[in-house]
Amino acid sequence: MFGMDMKTIYLLVPLSCLAGAILAGLFGRVIGRSGAHTVTILGVAIAFFLSAFAVYPDVMDGNVFNGSVYTWAVSGGIPLEIGFLIDPLTAIMMVVVTFVSLMVHIYTIGYMHDDPGYQRFFSYIALFTFAMLMLVMSNNFLQLFFGWEAVGLVSYLLIGFWFTRESAIFANLKAFLVNRVGDFGFLLGIAAIYMYFGTLDYVAVFNIAPTHAQKTISIFAGVDWNLMSVICILLFIGAMGKSAQFPLHVWLPDSMEGPTPISALIHAATMVTAGIFMVARMSPLYELSETALSVVMVIGAITALFMAFLGVVQNDIKRVVAYSTLSQLGYMTVALGASAYAASIFHLMTHAFFKALLFLGAGSVIIAMHHEQDMRKMGGLKKYMPVTYITAWLGTLALVGFPGFSGFFSKDAIIVAVSNSTLAGSGFAQFAVTAGVFVTAFYSFRLLFMTFEGRPRMDNHTRDHLRESPLVVTLPLVLLAVPSVVIGWFYIEPMLFGSFFGDAIQVSAEHDVIAAIAKDWHGLGAFFAHGFQSLPFVLVLTGAGLAWVLYIKYPRVPEQIARRFNAIYTLLANKYYFDEIYNAIFAAGARRIGGLLWKIGDVRIIDGLAVNGSARVVGWVSARVRQVQSGYVYHYAFAMIAGLFLLITFFLHA
Repeated sequence: MFGMDMKTIYLLVPLSCLAGAILAGLFGRVIGRSGAHTVTILGVAIAFFLSAFAVYPDVMDGNVFNGSVYTWAVSGGIPLEIGFLIDPLTAIMMVVVTFVSLMVHIYTIGYMHDDPGYQRFFSYIALFTFAMLMLVMSNNFLQLFFGWEAVGLVSYLLIGFWFTRESAIFANLKAFLVNRVGDFGFLLGIAAIYMYFGTLDYVAVFNIAPTHAQKTISIFAGVDWNLMSVICILLFIGAMGKSAQFPLHVWLPDSMEGPTPISALIHAATMVTAGIFMVARMSPLYELSETALSVVMVIGAITALFMAFLGVVQNDIKRVVAYSTLSQLGYMTVALGASAYAASIFHLMTHAFFKALLFLGAGSVIIAMHHEQDMRKMGGLKKYMPVTYITAWLGTLALVGFPGFSGFFSKDAIIVAVSNSTLAGSGFAQFAVTAGVFVTAFYSFRLLFMTFEGRPRMDNHTRDHLRESPLVVTLPLVLLAVPSVVIGWFYIEPMLFGSFFGDAIQVSAEHDVIAAIAKDWHGLGAFFAHGFQSLPFVLVLTGAGLAWVLYIKYPRVPEQIARRFNAIYTLLANKYYFDEIYNAIFAAGARRIGGLLWKIGDVRIIDGLAVNGSARVVGWVSARVRQVQSGYVYHYAFAMIAGLFLLITFFLHA
């Protein structure tokens, strides 16, 4: 294509984003605001068009690429390389990441129009896209770790973009530190792979792994651990940090302190899905450890259900969508634990579109409301913002899994897949993902009704200036709404029941829940029709109906319920007190240890003994020596005689 070989195209995809980031970041003052958004959008657009119209068709034709493009160093005979593995799993991630990123870049022109950090912001989001592409395109653990840490670093810069806000600085530091906890486990997992497999190349590790399936290691004396379980759980700890799984979920809601485009970019198709992608990529390893799969499934189930509960009590429009992201990531993680990797990636793809749509729709509302985010001060916006209103409805219907919308196909596939799993924890996981459907429908329609329906609750000044967002904001909403509605129809059959992923995802026969679903697959029409007769559809209608009763019909009742069940409401409003617990144990504990080290190490040993102690020694010696300088001649004569006596004695003995 375009007269270039495929290897050059693979390189151009991430490097075009990097070039835009460098130009906007280092030469932003020279090229100006329009120049900054032009070069970054052009870079991401090139990456998208190459991914969608060159890489994707080529890979789907069976041309999988796996090779090195640059050798960084050689250590102990092990090459440390930059290399690409371009297979169907990578190709779909490349298209999704670059498309959502392109929409976010265009949207940012309108959202950040008056921000003084305009050029810096475009540089950051282009750099973020580069880092994510390097992560998904990697063919070895070294490059995976580079991309993994790079998205973490740039997310730190983006969450704290408005660095004059104390809350933004707290949020980005919190995200950075929580991710370090997960990344420490991730790094240990990679170290264990290097130690026992002697290579960092994916394919080589996957080929060797079956020979180590029964190998045990002793981490603590007298206790044997299965090697594959240890490696997989350590890698998953990294995914728990990046993909915000319980109990490392606390950073994600606070990351709403960043500008809204970042919320869409981090929480839709990029950073938070890195952990989901990584586990799917490592399917040949996870299939060798049922223990690890059960851990993944249970953690995902806890996240899917209990984070959904938190979305019910939030009044900040962005935080409701953020907790929705946490819950949906839990669904993807449950699918991974059930060995339904294809269903997880399918939901990752559909979720990327409708969740980016909802975040950007929330941003459109925030622009119109003069940066007010409290839904209690909104209402009746549908007549002022018809495009945002319609796209928000489409995104919500996709999120709740209404039959025919993209989320229906992927979410229902996950629920059915989990029901076919026989692994430990599958019963709890099935309950969590099924109950989560009702909770998701309730908080999603609560957001929709509080924001767009009912009577306006904003002040008169805001109401007088309400209007639809400009085209650069609404165009990405429309473009994201299209796949949010239709993409499930096109991809459920090839992704779940066809050979879409080829050898990119490997599932052992005893864990193949997708094959169990395939036996009852009678085509799209039957699946769609069955959706209206299923329990999830009943739960969607029940959740939506309850939201309508409480927030449209009887809007004063929710406040009465909150007072009646004050203990539960307080528990949810305080996010299960995880922040307080972590602050009391880890943050305050670290401060106490630091204070103790300061008092003993700094004040007593360094200052007291080394610095002030040496000064006291010098003072004591000088005070004694000073006595010799009395000023009396006979004292000096006596000292000279004594010295002469000592010298003579020395020489006589010598």
